[in-house]
Amino acid sequence: QVRLVESGGGLVQAGGSLRLSCAASMTSFSSYSMAWYRQAPGKERELVAAITSTSYTNYADSVRGRFTISRDSAKKMMSLQMSSLKPEDTGIYYCNAKTYGYSYWGQGTQVTVSS
Repeated sequence: QVRLVESGGGLVQAGGSLRLSCAASMTSFSSYSMAWYRQAPGKERELVAAITSTSYTNYADSVRGRFTISRDSAKKMMSLQMSSLKPEDTGIYYCNAKTYGYSYWGQGTQVTVSS
């Protein structure tokens, strides 16, 4: 059974930083592609950043240069370092894991950026 637990969300002023973490339970973590998605109020869920099993990374244009995704296979953890935060970064951030057609989600963590 795959379980993903996010942490690190909170309230921060514009220009500040936050670090999100995702703790994973699966035994073959290193074979999964991992990603962060977010959903703002009234909007659809969108991809923020992704990292493959070989640590290739991809970012949404809106966060490139401000956010950094990383993974630690030994600890079964994925992180998202967010800097220069903007009010439009506000939303629920979800951890996602994908492998061989299966997709798993965490429960989400709230990030609120005040202006």
